[in-house]
Amino acid sequence: MASLQSSSVTGSVAYSSSRCRRGMIRATINMPKLRTSGISLKLPTRDLVQEVLDMGVGLTAATTSHVEKKYESRTNSTFPSESNVSDPMVTAKLHAIMEAVADRVEMHKNIGEQRDNWNHLLLTSINAITLTAATMAGIAAASVGGPLVALKLSSTLMYLAATGMLVVMNKIQPSQLVEEQRNAVRLFKQLHGQIQRTLSCGTPTSTDVEEAMEKVLALDKAYPLPLLGAMLDKFPKTVEPAVWWPQNKQRQRHSGRTDGNGWSMELEEEMREVVGVLKRKDTEDYLRLGKIALKVNKILAISGPLLTGLAACGTAFVGSSHGPWAATLGVVAGAMASVVNTMEHGGQVGMVFEMYRSTAGFFRLMEETIESNLSERDVGRRENGELFEMKVALQLGRSLSGLKDLAASSYSSSKNGDAIEEFASKLF
Repeated sequence: MASLQSSSVTGSVAYSSSRCRRGMIRATINMPKLRTSGISLKLPTRDLVQEVLDMGVGLTAATTSHVEKKYESRTNSTFPSESNVSDPMVTAKLHAIMEAVADRVEMHKNIGEQRDNWNHLLLTSINAITLTAATMAGIAAASVGGPLVALKLSSTLMYLAATGMLVVMNKIQPSQLVEEQRNAVRLFKQLHGQIQRTLSCGTPTSTDVEEAMEKVLALDKAYPLPLLGAMLDKFPKTVEPAVWWPQNKQRQRHSGRTDGNGWSMELEEEMREVVGVLKRKDTEDYLRLGKIALKVNKILAISGPLLTGLAACGTAFVGSSHGPWAATLGVVAGAMASVVNTMEHGGQVGMVFEMYRSTAGFFRLMEETIESNLSERDVGRRENGELFEMKVALQLGRSLSGLKDLAASSYSSSKNGDAIEEFASKLF
């Protein structure tokens, strides 16, 4: 019985395999007629075999289609279309500009450290010379004979040397030079990051190259490295905000959409109110503080050399008929000169003036950026409104709701004819 079942099963499998391999060719197997007790063999029907074949063909087609799609996606990602490929020459130019910007960052950083050392060394040296000369003038007033002449002559020469060094130091204002280099380093780093984003997040064009070049040249003009000839005037007649960006060319007003791209009439009115507050409060206030710092710096810059010069004259008359008054002038004027020098350069009044000037320039740049966007009628050519609003809020140290509250407060104040007391910036 077991052998009979085995033979039957074997015949069935062979029959099915033959139908699967040969398709429509019929296979006939002559089996010996054996008696089977209660065993019935049912061979697979034609419909069942055809269904299995169809399933196999469908699976093969699906697998082939999946592989082809995967290959196409990999090919497209490896070999981008020509529309997404930037000009190699434009990319090379931007890389060259980026290298020059990185080099300028290091140059301004190193020179800034050097000029900071100048400030500390000159301050310490001039104060030491001035106090030593005042001490020698006091000792000379109590001396007679040879020591009197030696002490008087030495004190006078030291006062004259201190006067000359103070004139040079007050002219170049090392603390203000250091602040200029700090600002230049920060702004060149920002420019370096902007060029990196242009190269990594888009397809740069020749316009990007021109804009990057203009920004580099504008920064070079705003924060020059040499002292002779190109140094900024440390005591200008009028206080103006620092300008380190290229002046925006007059935009052509294009007719187009007036809404969309994140812009709305409410947002435009909000930006106009913010510009008004920046002009009336922030920029104006920092220019006023800059004028005060400049006046104080001028007074101190004149007083220092004047006091050391008077001390030198007083020391020169020590031992004469005007001995007591000359000695008093030599000692007291020298001590006061040391105090004035410490207040000016130790307190870094020049750096404070430059900080106020740069902050006013920061607000002026914000004003021009907002006005430039609002002057473009076609919103499609503007920066996205929602993104722009967020940038303005972050630059002013405010939240989006705080920026809207500022605009509402400014609108209500101007409508009532009152002056707004709140400043736009929460950072400075």
